Amino acid sequence: MDRTELADFLRRARTRLAPADVGLSPGPRRRTPGLRREEVAQLAGMSSDYYTRLEQRRGPRPSRQMLTALARALRLTDAERDHLFHLAGEEPPRPGGSTEHVRPGLLMILDRLHDLPASVLTDWGQILAQNAMSVALTGDHTGTNVIRRWFLEPGARDLAPPENHEQHARAHAAALRAVTTARPDDPGPNALAAELRAASPEFEALWAEHDVVVRRPSPKRFVHPVVGVLDLDCEVLLSDGHSQQLVVHSARPGTTTHERLALLRVVGLQDLTPSR
Repeated sequence: MDRTELADFLRRARTRLAPADVGLSPGPRRRTPGLRREEVAQLAGMSSDYYTRLEQRRGPRPSRQMLTALARALRLTDAERDHLFHLAGEEPPRPGGSTEHVRPGLLMILDRLHDLPASVLTDWGQILAQNAMSVALTGDHTGTNVIRRWFLEPGARDLAPPENHEQHARAHAAALRAVTTARPDDPGPNALAAELRAASPEFEALWAEHDVVVRRPSPKRFVHPVVGVLDLDCEVLLSDGHSQQLVVHSARPGTTTHERLALLRVVGLQDLTPSR
């Protein structure tokens, strides 16, 4: 780990970003250009003290998960992400498999969707980033896997009406089956499939049907505990290679759901810090 070069690279990457570049409010006038250290820490999901120590060349070696979060927070390109990993003494993620590094262009779109729930996921369900409206709608699940949560975590299905549960379960199983077939050497989705087959009889039964037709219900119905039922249109935008998806939910103007989505923006965000 090259602490000196790592500290310099982090500092330079931080100072080239404006708050608006990452979906933050500019706030009071700033004495120096770029993001503050605590803002980078917030975006990466780490403590301000930990990030400060990295820039001061005295922090412990970051984990691979932490390096991925830093690359995302600092809007690094693929080459810059690889450089960050090398400075920390880690091998970058190998090409050809799934990656949790979100391209800066995709994050830029996410940051500008202030009034619509939007999130970035891998094609096997890893939630890589959420905007504030997405957190208000479903809760903060960045870093978790939506397929694992659906089959293994109690309460994960509460936002979906019971009559839609089977359809969602089939879509999740089919999507994961398609990914594991397309990338048989990718450890992430294959490990998830093995875990779910062992832990969930429901998933094992769906897996045995060998369905690979990905059905994404649109519109999707959410039962929110505060604003009530939301019938939202769902658009899925695919990145190059289709390994990542930008999922955006919207409501048609003039509908009850449109009014409730506007209400969610008010009541759902009032206790949230600025979003990514």
